[in-house]
Amino acid sequence: MEPSVGAAAARELDPESVLAKILVILGAFTVEDHAVTLAELGRRTAVPKSTLHRLCQDLVVGRLLDRVDGGYRLGGRLFEIGMRASVERRLVDVATPFMEDLYELTHETVHLGVREGAEVVYVAKIGGHSQVAAPSRVGGRLPLHCTAIGKTLLAHAPTDVADQYLAGPLARRTPRTVVGPGLLRQQLDRVRETGVAFEYEESAMGLVCIAAPVLDRAGEIAAALSLTGPVTRFDPGRMTAAIRAAAAGIQSTLAHQARLRSTSVPVSGTDR
Repeated sequence: MEPSVGAAAARELDPESVLAKILVILGAFTVEDHAVTLAELGRRTAVPKSTLHRLCQDLVVGRLLDRVDGGYRLGGRLFEIGMRASVERRLVDVATPFMEDLYELTHETVHLGVREGAEVVYVAKIGGHSQVAAPSRVGGRLPLHCTAIGKTLLAHAPTDVADQYLAGPLARRTPRTVVGPGLLRQQLDRVRETGVAFEYEESAMGLVCIAAPVLDRAGEIAAALSLTGPVTRFDPGRMTAAIRAAAAGIQSTLAHQARLRSTSVPVSGTDR
């Protein structure tokens, strides 16, 4: 089970507030859950049973949870609200055609991710029927240091963010995960020099990856684009030009749309 995003957010609030408890409840669900019983939610959240029952009923009325046989599941309204997140929605709208082009060129899995704290959050993913079983999913999270997309985001993050990350423990997800701060710092320096990052079986055995940054008009990192495939058939080193071109296309389109918005000219979300 992934760390609860809701629990992390709730730590910034008064733990006794209703909002903090709601965030903990919603964050207790995982992508694998089809139905979670009230008892299991109590175990995951430590919210008192009477309070938990009342809040779950309110969340069902608000369509943030659905009541199903066997318990509760996340409700459709959460998806509706998430689709309205303007910054990420615009980013995905712009990136999708370039991601589709990259997929058609390679027939390997294409990801778009942003940094949130010490993690990559995957906001888009394209892969065909033969895509590899990657540990990523849309809305999912992985540590920055064990993925090419995360290394790209970390390499272009503010210096104090990178220093703080490197000062903390680096979890080993596979035998090949880079957990030495000095070695990781060397890799980040290389990412900034070359414009691409690589991952060789560091988030999951059998997977290799290349990523490139998408910068905003101020030259700061807005997102990162990656291409992932199985080590048996995919050579990320041969995809440097393709991933750079796709990332540059997204970056250029975002900048173009920003200029148009600054002059108050309406623009389509998928204008290229």
